[in-house]
Amino acid sequence: QVQLVESGGGLVQTGGSLRLSCAASGRSFGTYAMGWFRQAPGKERLFVAIISSGGGTTSYTDSVKGRFTISRDNAKNTVDLQMNSLTPEDTAVYYCAADPFSRGSPYQRHYAYWGQGTQVTVSS
Repeated sequence: QVQLVESGGGLVQTGGSLRLSCAASGRSFGTYAMGWFRQAPGKERLFVAIISSGGGTTSYTDSVKGRFTISRDNAKNTVDLQMNSLTPEDTAVYYCAADPFSRGSPYQRHYAYWGQGTQVTVSS
């Protein structure tokens, strides 16, 4: 069993930056692919970014490429999402998720463990 706890959300102006962090429990963290997803008000939850178990491979949805960076520290059991050049369209609840089979998939059904989410609000 893995527990995930996100932090770092908040209110920021357009063009600003935030760094989200996800802390994971359990000794198998380093074998899991980790993903970030987000859910805007009234919309479905969508993929944002993935990082492989070792951290060597990352992937992003097109709308955040060049602005967001996913990283992980397996020694600390954490995965971060650095978000720059934020716009109101980035406003959402952000969730981290763990795939114990490390498929590197953007599909939510492949992620067995989820955090409770952290709110990011970008004002115009």
